[in-house]
Amino acid sequence: MAGWNAVFKREFAGYFATPVALVFIVIFLVLAGVFTFELGGFFNRGQADLRPFFDFHPWLYLFLVPAVAMRLWAEERRTGTMELLLTLPIAPFGAVLGKFLAAWAFVGLALALTFPIWWSVNFLGEPDNGAIFSGYVGSLLMAGGFLAIGSVMSACTKSQVVAFILTIVVCLVLLLAGLGPVVNFIKGWMPAGVVDAITGLSFLTRFENISRGVIELRDVLYFVSLMGVSLVVTTWVLESKRH
Repeated sequence: MAGWNAVFKREFAGYFATPVALVFIVIFLVLAGVFTFELGGFFNRGQADLRPFFDFHPWLYLFLVPAVAMRLWAEERRTGTMELLLTLPIAPFGAVLGKFLAAWAFVGLALALTFPIWWSVNFLGEPDNGAIFSGYVGSLLMAGGFLAIGSVMSACTKSQVVAFILTIVVCLVLLLAGLGPVVNFIKGWMPAGVVDAITGLSFLTRFENISRGVIELRDVLYFVSLMGVSLVVTTWVLESKRH
């Protein structure tokens, strides 16, 4: 893990060296607001909670987070700077971890900037702030899962577009695995144990558990394990490509 902090600082600062960071944050905040207040019917529900806000997060992340993840390694490979980076006195896993944490911190910053929505619901009513906090924790963990998968896909190709598409496909599969109609469909021809295993791998299943206000260790471990395994795989892919 040596050198991860230096990579983290360089990569996080790099997001704000161009207008890309501002564009991403503005798009994220605008879509979060539209999904919450317009599509989610926030004012028509008559309830002081942020369920409409969190319900759309998986689908919001499905397209926005891969856009952040696609450049993690694909651009380094295309320009040839990956070899330079990995020859520095930095452990390969440290470089992978630093880049991932920088991207996760950047997405976390965008998520934190949605605080006016939290403030609004407190102004209009008396929500369960514990459940809202849990929703934010679950959302951040889910974003980390999306980014970790994107890191693997980005390491596998020199094309950011290909990395973007592959990340969307893999993440979409993990989302659909917990969707009601899909679960009902596979129940008809798969054993119950297999169905439970498939739904247990779903982002939706884990995120919904946390966003309801109950942070269970098994759900947190799912996302942490997914991130850990994905970063190890990313390191292995980069090492194999270099050799």
